[in-house]
Amino acid sequence: MTHALPSYLNADAPGPWGVYLQQIDRVTPYLGELAYWVETLKRPKRILIVDIPVRMDNGQVQHFEGYRVHHNTSRGPGKGGIRFHQDVTLSEVMALSGWMTIKNAAVGVPYGGAKGGVRVDPRLLSRGELERLTRRYTSELNALIGPDKDIPAPDVNTNEQIMAWMMDTYSINQGRTATGVVTGKPLSLGGSLGRRDATGRGVFVVGVAAAADAGIPLAGARVAIQGFGNVGNAAARCFHEAGAHIVAVQDVTGTLFNAKGLDIPALCTWVNQGKPLAAYPEAERIPNDAFWDVETEFLVPSALEQQITTANAHRIRTRIVLEGANGPTTPEADDILTQRGITIVPDVLANAGGVTVSYFEWVQDFSSFFWTEDEINGRLDRIMQEAYTHIRDTAREQKVTLRTAAFILACERILKAREMRGLYP
Repeated sequence: MTHALPSYLNADAPGPWGVYLQQIDRVTPYLGELAYWVETLKRPKRILIVDIPVRMDNGQVQHFEGYRVHHNTSRGPGKGGIRFHQDVTLSEVMALSGWMTIKNAAVGVPYGGAKGGVRVDPRLLSRGELERLTRRYTSELNALIGPDKDIPAPDVNTNEQIMAWMMDTYSINQGRTATGVVTGKPLSLGGSLGRRDATGRGVFVVGVAAAADAGIPLAGARVAIQGFGNVGNAAARCFHEAGAHIVAVQDVTGTLFNAKGLDIPALCTWVNQGKPLAAYPEAERIPNDAFWDVETEFLVPSALEQQITTANAHRIRTRIVLEGANGPTTPEADDILTQRGITIVPDVLANAGGVTVSYFEWVQDFSSFFWTEDEINGRLDRIMQEAYTHIRDTAREQKVTLRTAAFILACERILKAREMRGLYP
């Protein structure tokens, strides 16, 4: 289907937003009478583009471009991360906000979808410059965010320190401490136990469920992970502790391979010391493109969007793809993998552990009553397992992929809320 794109996007190259629109088109025939409202999912509710002037350490003023997109808030306040990356685009942030809408509905947390980003390479900034950029960006978002309006969280190249600065800036502007304005904060500022590893743990939990359905034993299973940030790192540790062998890991510095399995605790220690992953001595360094040829039971893309494309989908040799990143597989590559009998556990389910524990953090902040890590992990595991089971059963009933099934369930929940609320005026 050809869409009338908004004037601020390039119709010839719509970017990630175009991928999101294709996914909505694929699910529309399954929505019945609710398809009447589907156009509301093809247009973000609101978009803010801000200029962020920052005084650099050398005294010069440098300007950065920032975004925050509210995609849909029919089911609750906006929820979605903030990423700092030099290649962030409006199309990307729009798509990420759309996927957040679907993700939140797919696992049943009471949020709408939002996302933010700043076009900056944070590796080139000093700590002081990074703090000034974060605080100015937060001030520019002041009218959009809030504990009952839009709750940001960490994403690519942001962390609990960034969230602490955002929370403090918002609180100063409000004249009161508002811990619930962001999630993914340090524990000392109302953060939640289990939040840092939540996304990777969720990837592992649905991976276990998918493996059980496919008859794949975890002990000795081979795993390849792209990206070794919070998501890939936590997923690697979970799989390793379950007896799987992490045979390949890739990040921006390069790709490591060990057919017998990498020593994940040692590799985590190496990376945590600030050393580049690719310089780790106890593994073979292979070309980055060779990562896609490694034979595995699980492939976990947990880096950026559009990593699995028509260029490499035919080469991938795995049983299950667990999408730790948002939008790592293009629709065309999705079709190729499905035709080859490879199960794809989609991003809107596989990486929903992060927003689920963010929801727990938000609830704890409001109540000022905090749970134990065992309680948090138990609740997370139950929600992820139940969501997987519901989506899997829908896929079998409708004879569709897990991705389409997740979109069916999510869109039904979102559009039912839209229908019940009606249009005003």
